[in-house]
This record gives sequence, structure tokens and C-alpha cells, in this order.
Amino acid sequence: MSRSLTLYTPAGVLPQAQPLRRAAKRLGALGFEVSIDEAALARHQRFAGDDDTRLAALHRVAKSAPSVAMATRGGYGMTRLLDRIDWQLLARSVEQGTRWVGLSDLTSLQLGLLKHAKAVTWAGPMACEDFGRTEEEGGVDDVTQDCFLEAMHGELEAIGFRTEVGFDGLEARGTLWGGNLSIVNSLLGTPHFPKVKGGILFLEDINEHPYRVERSLLQLLQAGVLDDQKAIILGDFGGWKKSPLDRGYTLKSAVEALRARTRTPILTGLPFGHVRTKVCLPVGHRVDLVVQGRDVIAAWGH
Repeated sequence: MSRSLTLYTPAGVLPQAQPLRRAAKRLGALGFEVSIDEAALARHQRFAGDDDTRLAALHRVAKSAPSVAMATRGGYGMTRLLDRIDWQLLARSVEQGTRWVGLSDLTSLQLGLLKHAKAVTWAGPMACEDFGRTEEEGGVDDVTQDCFLEAMHGELEAIGFRTEVGFDGLEARGTLWGGNLSIVNSLLGTPHFPKVKGGILFLEDINEHPYRVERSLLQLLQAGVLDDQKAIILGDFGGWKKSPLDRGYTLKSAVEALRARTRTPILTGLPFGHVRTKVCLPVGHRVDLVVQGRDVIAAWGH
């Protein structure tokens, strides 16, 4: 079985080349045949090349259909491309075995593929942030690496984590979908937003104060999205700074406000987001969610 892996940059510019080279070397040592797209280091303003350059890179990767298509980083830029992407071209690459993996700004690519082609992609690590750190910066997280390898080799069948008390006995089955909260919200009302009912929605974000997280979640609630789900799973929401105006208001306060307004259970604790330790999640795959005590299992391998 081919283990080809292509690194490409569809959104924000890479400030330095060394993390990319370091990531390529590490991924190669893990057994992948790594190639770096010709435009991976392109620069135009804050983007990895102009829109045409990044769109061409995306289509080029899809045509080559590697075993793994891994984004080098997120940032911003995918939204500019959504109306021009050849979704069927990308869908054919998935049919040929390509696993598109990433997070953050790549949420729009993953949800677009779910909407336009019902294709399964992988929310997971990205090259520079997860595989490009120096040893002094902590290197590669073992859990992140092991989970990624299992997912890319078709061996990952479930993930588990601990949540808060109060959800013992919960069981749900539905399509797993979601990603970065800001990106999910930016797709609302567009042709690229998948209208998933009875799903399991996972969300994460970074550098967003809890009141902004609450506002975004309320927007999803008021749009009817949250009540249409069987469960909501929250990952990491770090990087924000406290304000003197908070007066005790925290992320927990925001979650409690949402729980008081929706009938859908909201679980916390998912190890996913802009953090070193992250699992891989099959976006668009049907999963079984089971809670025993505080232990949560999401399984899709049957």
C-alpha cells in the first residue's frame, strides 16, 4: 500500500521554511514518502501565494491523490477559495484513498467536502505546528503522533476522553462533523455549510474570549443547528486573556448558558484543537458516542 504524503499550504503564509523541512524529515522517518508542493513556501501579503496559486496547489494535490494530503498550517485564506474549488476533483481523490488532514482554517475544506460530496476527511494535526517543532520547543507529542499514524493507516477505530459528571449513560449515533467554531459560523448561510441533522458536532477555537465563544454558540443555536444535533463535544478554547469586566465570567459560564438554552447535551474535554495533544477525528463518518461515568468513547470502527 502506498504511503505517499504531500505537504501543501492552502491558507496562511509560512513565515519560515525550517519548520516545514523539519516536519518533512520527521514524517519521512515515520515511513511516509513525503513530497512538498511546489507552492508551499509561496508568499503574497499574509497568504501562501495569491488565490490562484493556492487554488492551483489544492487542485494539484487532489489530482496526484496521495495517501495523505496534510496542510502545513491554517491561518486564513481557505474562505477565499470556496466558491472556486472543484469539489468533485477533491472528492475523486478521497475515493482513490486520499486522507485530507488538518484543522483550524481547514475546517472549511472539510465541511465543504462533506456538503458537496459527502466525503470523509480527517480533523487532525498539521505539519509545521505539530511535526515541525524543535526538540527545545517540545518536539512531537507522542499521543498526537500515534493517533495520526493509526488514522492515516486505517487502523484508528475510536477515541476516548474524560468529561464532566452528569452524562453517565448517554448514547448517541450520528454523523461526526464540525471543527473550528469561527469557521463553522462563517459558513452559515453559504452553499458550503452541511445541513447535518441528528449529528455529533465537535468544536474548538483559539484566542477567542469566552463571551465571543458564547455568542458564536448562540448563533448556531438560534440558527437551529444545535438543537438539530444529538450531542455537542467541545475541545480546547485556549489562548484568550481575562478582562477586568469578567467579574467571575469564564468559559464554564458560557457553556452553562448554552446548556440552559438547548436540549442537546454539551460535553467538554475533547483533546482537540490548537493544543499539542490532539486526536484525529473522521469528519463526515457516522460514529457511536457512549458515556460511562465520566468516560466518553466515540467509535466508528465496526
